[in-house]
Amino acid sequence: MLTQIINGQILTPQGWMKDGSVLISDGKILEVTNSDLAVIGAQVVDAKGMYIIPGFVAMNVHGGGGHDFKECTEEAFRSAIAAHQKYGATTIFPTLSASPKESICKAASICEKLMAEKDGPVLGLHVEGPYLNAKMAANLYDVKDPDKEEYTSILEHTNCIKRWDVSPELPGAHDFARYLRSKGILAAITHTEAEFGDIKEAYAAGFTHAAQFYNAMPGFHKRREYKYEGTVESVFLMDDMTVEVIADGKHLPSTILRLVYKLKGVERTCLVTDALSYAASDVKPADGSRIIIEDGVCKLADHSSLAGSIATMDVLVRTMVQKAHIPLADAVRMASETPARLMGVADRTGTLQRGKDADIIILDRNLAVRAVWSMGNLIPDANTLF
Repeated sequence: MLTQIINGQILTPQGWMKDGSVLISDGKILEVTNSDLAVIGAQVVDAKGMYIIPGFVAMNVHGGGGHDFKECTEEAFRSAIAAHQKYGATTIFPTLSASPKESICKAASICEKLMAEKDGPVLGLHVEGPYLNAKMAANLYDVKDPDKEEYTSILEHTNCIKRWDVSPELPGAHDFARYLRSKGILAAITHTEAEFGDIKEAYAAGFTHAAQFYNAMPGFHKRREYKYEGTVESVFLMDDMTVEVIADGKHLPSTILRLVYKLKGVERTCLVTDALSYAASDVKPADGSRIIIEDGVCKLADHSSLAGSIATMDVLVRTMVQKAHIPLADAVRMASETPARLMGVADRTGTLQRGKDADIIILDRNLAVRAVWSMGNLIPDANTLF
């Protein structure tokens, strides 16, 4: 079936196109044109002057809809994915937090099944840990140093893992990064105490991305009478190192979001939710849980640390525009184009261009999601436009 979306402001790689149209056929973008004349035989969708933008790429998301990917069941995966699709996440890399080998393999098996399905939104798995600095893991995970026998065994039996996050200062971390790069897997630093020398060596070994930038890593600090750069300043100094920020308006103040945008720029900054199972859900933590929801964010019950967000991808874009005062086009690119490129799927998605997957969102003037197409399929319950 041929679908034509007309009468909207379309975000193209060249900028905004007013009153053009997007043609969709067989799950692909057939054409993006500056004409909104009706095409014979097409189902016409009137965007009513709203924004037509590329679908979001969720590259760090632990769960949603009441389920966590760490449950390692097909039901949990499908429920969490469906919950985020409604809010514009048309491409998803499920995130598995620090887990034993058996769980990683099980999650990979589920992920492989979903990736094989026609028109599915899952394009790979994201693994965080268990190779993390215990002092920076907020006592949330069972962590350890990189285990070569373990990670090579895992990666020799699956091709679905597209990103792995590690504390770069751990023994064996650099060898792990080199191995990841040899497999074409994005190696990211996280939960780290690394200073400039550590970051410089880590980058040379293959760690090219900083996960959850500013969170679970130190900034400028003092030891006795001397001052030292933290991980944050060190990453800023590595010009080509990319970053991601949890732009839910809770993990980082708007001033810091704007600073990252100013110093790293659109092409080196991604927006991520780091969402837990409570995102897009009425489910709340059980009484006595280590995690509570307060002020619109997940926290450790003792208030010692944030523990994740309840945001969906659309929240990130609204935060960047309405609170950090960043142009809408740039905010969208950081939620779609840049993560698509970093995760190696820019040939398929991330921008509205002929031949790419028909991953499309309509946002209203308040930047609320009004319609979502994933691979040309209109997502149920995201549709409030018609």
